Amino acid sequence: MSAPPDARTVPALVDELAARHGQREALVGGGRRLSYAALREEVRACARGLLALGVAPGDKVALLMGNLPEWIIADFAATAIGAVMVGVNTWATARELEHVLAHSDTRVLITSGDFLKADYLAMLDAMQPRAARLPALREVVLVGPRRHPGCRGWAEVLAAGAAVDDATLDAAMAAVAPTDVAYLLYTSGSTALPKGVLLQHYALIENMWHIGERQHVSERDRVWLAVSMFWSFACENALFNVVTHGGCIVLQEHFDAGEALALIERERCTLFYGTPNMAQALYEHPERATRDLSCLRSGATLGSAEQIMRVVELGAREICNIYGLTETYGNCTVTDAGDPLELRLRSVGRALPGVELRIVDADSGAECAAGEAGEIRVRGYVLTEYFKDPAQTAAAFDAAGYFRTGDIGYLDADGYLYFRGRSKEMVKTGGINVAPVEIEEILLAHPAVKLAFCTGVPDAVRDEIIGAVIVTRPGAEVTAAALVEHCRAALAAYKVPRLLRFVAEHELPLTTTGKLQKNRLAATFFSEHDGRAAS
Repeated sequence: MSAPPDARTVPALVDELAARHGQREALVGGGRRLSYAALREEVRACARGLLALGVAPGDKVALLMGNLPEWIIADFAATAIGAVMVGVNTWATARELEHVLAHSDTRVLITSGDFLKADYLAMLDAMQPRAARLPALREVVLVGPRRHPGCRGWAEVLAAGAAVDDATLDAAMAAVAPTDVAYLLYTSGSTALPKGVLLQHYALIENMWHIGERQHVSERDRVWLAVSMFWSFACENALFNVVTHGGCIVLQEHFDAGEALALIERERCTLFYGTPNMAQALYEHPERATRDLSCLRSGATLGSAEQIMRVVELGAREICNIYGLTETYGNCTVTDAGDPLELRLRSVGRALPGVELRIVDADSGAECAAGEAGEIRVRGYVLTEYFKDPAQTAAAFDAAGYFRTGDIGYLDADGYLYFRGRSKEMVKTGGINVAPVEIEEILLAHPAVKLAFCTGVPDAVRDEIIGAVIVTRPGAEVTAAALVEHCRAALAAYKVPRLLRFVAEHELPLTTTGKLQKNRLAATFFSEHDGRAAS
């Protein structure tokens, strides 16, 4: 194991990394290359600029742009002076953007102004009267060439910061405490407006370092990072995992499979951080066979065994399976890079140091035995609270202080966690609860099935019946009747899907962060005329 950082705050960490790894490359992106020493100087320059704008401890600084170096610089700068970084979804609609900026009490918004098809400045201009709708917002800072009335340019802010002396900046940095809030991140809720999650300095450093240890990360590692920085998978997990080990962040402003393959090859990236849909796009891209991806080694992903195997076949043979939520500092369990592949394909790993897991019956609260599925509850590195939502905060914890994840899983005798799905995804058919993942695993065992997702479909007689959405392997042919018979051989009759729908993988409903929206499966793919009923 490598030595963990001594720092317990972001400003102390930036200083420590510059002292330890000064000339080592820290950040690549946007046509720029920064060593740890150069990154520290840019963070300090930005922090001075924020102080010149009047940013004080506890103020919210929101970031809205693609994966640019300025995202990380502004993130570290805001947290370095005791402000709170607010990550904003780059796919946000005008309604969602207004909600996050208003709910978070954002004082300064740092943005590229537009990104891909989104025009954030046009959205802001439509929020009138702004003083009433965004009363806390005082400054909009533009990164990049775009200019707009009422907005400051990035260079202008840095120039203003030149008037702030070292003593003032150092005093602001020294005043930051390990337990201060560093991040306000919004969950990607698929059915309601997102909740704000408050995260502390010390845990961002400690938990992420432990994640890196599971992945065997060292200062020689370079992570390919096209996952959007606003998502906890990037700004919690990947960012602090790699920098606490002195490695290098290689940014891709937005995901493009062909460009990603070229970037991984050119920069000799060793760590893969990506979602199943990213892995699919890389795996199926026609240029994959012409690219040298032998540099890949480990990293983190999630999904079915089939989806994780794609990452292995891309070259990341030590890829780690993970489990966690924004509320649990990205991950609370991770497999070890040295675990057998079959274990890494099936289990999401053991609890990280400093994390306690319980599997309980959600109704009675009784502890479940090894191998028995129940609700996953977590204590240790978890959120302090949901911002401005004491009722949600109180409901999120049980009497023993464990965070209620709302997820279903079980622990084996060795403490490895197996994820079985969201509790909200449980199907109640004929009065009996059924875990969709159990049926999915049986379907995936059929040689013609590439992906399988099960959901409850409303039924007048049974309350719900089980519907299965199937993606077949290229060139494979299978009928609904054959899959029903396959399930009957392994499952109790009430668990056998009564509706089946065959779809292409690109038709699956995903969130902006690449997660499958299981709550949309029934409405998207099933009607009274769809599928095949099993008698």
